[in-house]
Amino acid sequence: MTTKGIVKGVVANLVTVEVSGPVSQNEICFISVGGVKLMSEVIKVIGQNAFVQVFESTRGMRVGDEVEFEGNMLEVILGPGMLSRNYDGLQNDLDKMEGVFLTRGQYTFALDNDKQWDFKPLMSVGDGVKAGDWLGEVDENFQPHRIMAPFSLKGIYTVKSIVPAGKYTIRDTIAVIESADGMDTPITMTRKWPVKKAILCHQEKPRPYKLLETGVRTIDTLNPIVEGGTGFIPGPFGTGKTVLQHAISKQAEADIVVIAACGERANEVVEIFAECPRLIDPHTGRKLMERTIIIANTSNMPVASREASVYTAMTIAEYYRCMGKKVLLMADSTSRWAQALREMSNRLEELPGPDAFPMDLSAIIANFYGRAGYVVLNNGATGSVTFIGTVSPAGGNLKEPVTENTKKVARSFYALEQERADRKRYPAINPIDSYSKYLEYPEFQEYISQHISPAWVKKVNEIKTRLLRGKEISEQINILGDDGVPLDYHITFWKSELIDFVILQQDAFDKVDAVTPLERQEFLLDKVMDICRKEFAFNSFTEVMDFFKNLINIFKQMNYSEYKSEPFYQFDKQLDQIIFNG
Repeated sequence: MTTKGIVKGVVANLVTVEVSGPVSQNEICFISVGGVKLMSEVIKVIGQNAFVQVFESTRGMRVGDEVEFEGNMLEVILGPGMLSRNYDGLQNDLDKMEGVFLTRGQYTFALDNDKQWDFKPLMSVGDGVKAGDWLGEVDENFQPHRIMAPFSLKGIYTVKSIVPAGKYTIRDTIAVIESADGMDTPITMTRKWPVKKAILCHQEKPRPYKLLETGVRTIDTLNPIVEGGTGFIPGPFGTGKTVLQHAISKQAEADIVVIAACGERANEVVEIFAECPRLIDPHTGRKLMERTIIIANTSNMPVASREASVYTAMTIAEYYRCMGKKVLLMADSTSRWAQALREMSNRLEELPGPDAFPMDLSAIIANFYGRAGYVVLNNGATGSVTFIGTVSPAGGNLKEPVTENTKKVARSFYALEQERADRKRYPAINPIDSYSKYLEYPEFQEYISQHISPAWVKKVNEIKTRLLRGKEISEQINILGDDGVPLDYHITFWKSELIDFVILQQDAFDKVDAVTPLERQEFLLDKVMDICRKEFAFNSFTEVMDFFKNLINIFKQMNYSEYKSEPFYQFDKQLDQIIFNG
């Protein structure tokens, strides 16, 4: 029997409901307001009162309005046809909605009910089936989309029947599986799954170790991230967080890209919608949007939807991981997600933590980041969800609670610096404050040794040491003046500047320099290291400056030239001549 209730109080998006039966945490309900039903979620239950957060504007809601509880958590529909779609935080298809602003109480179905998919069975009658096993597949934007057994299955089932290859809609029954006690379960191409519950359909979740190539030198070379790894990008407004995320999502070695615009400004979301369909995928030559899903929740939408959007994005990413896909999930920005948590916590009058964020903020962030990872599926195939979120600390304060709590769980940290952004040194990642804990993993070091170079990690540590030494000397020169430090200090400083200009700085809008493959990164790294290790003799600091500025200019031209092209080789010869003469 469905539980009902009536509204007892309204404070913005927090509504107190007196219930007439059992309700549970995170249960979905609908509140009738002037003939429109508004979706809401239970966030707290005390006695006969349930506190619910409404995913829409509560304008016009009154005490006495009727509430009907659904008996399930917030769920998403998973199935073929999600790629290239634009959803909101509740998985409403934005392309099906008319107008600039969403109509209150209007909800759309996330998939196409009538499209026919060319189904190919992967199992036969009599085969054993466990949760998440692949029953068949369809082609979705030139990628195999596996039709899986329900994720909630317990134990081993048997395939009782399965349809032959042919065209079917997502509503058609494509298989029937039978449990050990003889109960039949019909299978369609779609699944429902609660967004706040992780999809667990794998037999093992080992520590990730495979490098995820992004094409961004300062990430791949200095602070790499791995398939199934976690990272975050904190930085003040205007330091290039969104541009960096877009560059990574376009260039990274991933099968599926999920972008969660969580509380973003409307103009940035519109820019994503306008640009993504035009971008060409560098890996396939087709449209990047073919393998992309966008979950958009702008800052003018209710805060409850903002919280739901990141969970919706993660659940969709986990779904594709169960197919053996490499999924890259980008969230911008998790700070606004945390602000939504703070707002609801304050309305509930809960005990506040630092900066009025919830006391359990650390656990919430850790649980969410923990859903990413590299997994081994039941059939031996592997899949991964790599999660990179941005953090927008007020005033660029990296000691605030969201940044500090994210630091505890994310293994890669890319600190964007206002000073570097002001000096137009993009991407504005501070190479000294940033880090990647994957460099310390023995599994990663072995992988790098086998696939790139045995001395790679040693070179990276040497570069970081030189950058740190260059920063220390720069501060001394600023205090004492050019003539106040030894000539060797100027040489060390300019060697660090050479590393900065050649390795760290990259033009995200240049056709060639925007993406640097690992082979080219290794060549540049070795070339720069050869220069940094060479001893030079100069008579004045102006000679040092002129010499290294000349080197930097040649390297810049090399970065804008196709790798191993005739101009590239010409610049390489110029460098050798200058270094030899020097």
